[in-house]
Amino acid sequence: MPTTTQAPPEVPSRRVARAERKRRLGPLGVLTHATLGIWTLLVTVPIVWTFLASVKSEDEIFGHAWSLPVSPQWDNFARAWEQARIGQYMLNSVVVVSFSTFGTMLVGSMAAYVLARYPFRGNRAIYLLFVSGLAFPFFLALTPLFFVVQNMGNVPVVGPFIGLNTHAGAVLVYIAYSMPFTVFFLAAFFRTLPTAVAEAAMVDGASHTRVFFQIMLPMAKPGIVSITIFNILGQWNQYQIPLILLQDREKWVLTQGIADISTAAGYDADWAALFAALTLAILPMLVVYTVFQRQIQSGLTAGALK
Repeated sequence: MPTTTQAPPEVPSRRVARAERKRRLGPLGVLTHATLGIWTLLVTVPIVWTFLASVKSEDEIFGHAWSLPVSPQWDNFARAWEQARIGQYMLNSVVVVSFSTFGTMLVGSMAAYVLARYPFRGNRAIYLLFVSGLAFPFFLALTPLFFVVQNMGNVPVVGPFIGLNTHAGAVLVYIAYSMPFTVFFLAAFFRTLPTAVAEAAMVDGASHTRVFFQIMLPMAKPGIVSITIFNILGQWNQYQIPLILLQDREKWVLTQGIADISTAAGYDADWAALFAALTLAILPMLVVYTVFQRQIQSGLTAGALK
């Protein structure tokens, strides 16, 4: 008996598909997409303008702000790197942010794991103490923080390494500054992880430390990656903390060096070198976020999907 083949359904045109998509989204969806489009422009346009200004002369920056450079001025980057010492300040930032991020994630992940998985008396109070740091205005702590770090310099043996004008002292403050959000985010993430694997490992004789580092921490990788990137971005752009703790120019970080370019000579500042320095500060974080964008998104949604 002959068989008849059914013709494939007609593929709707792009216009019909677009109209159907708009109908499904509704007015709220259209408004959301419009808001995201406006937000994208507000973020993208200043970054692109900064990149263009970094290869322009000062006459082009102030005379033709939105035009393309006639000939790229690559020496702007050379002046920013050598004369403004942006290279040294960037190296200082890399050192401080690397150690502070590592310390934040190590201590924060262990604290969040214990608070999320081990019930004990005072658990809730300690968790709320961490979370309260999110609501505390950081600017109110600048003056006490200065004197605390200054007094830390008087501690025998280790004082000269963790007091004022030391990168180690800045690292400790960065860790304390980043702990509230890290504990808040990771505690919520650890609560969503299944307990069966950890319980099986405990039955097989694994210690609490081994369960955490070899089982639970790999399972929490999406959340760990996400909060690590957020901490890197926040600490890389930090200005108030190094401003009060690092007064020696040799110890300055990148944000202090960029601010110094704009304030060193008042209105006669080297604006082309300033935008070149801003570009050098933006590019590493832009690359980091672009490379780990998928991991950040999966980390933010993993807890909700479990």
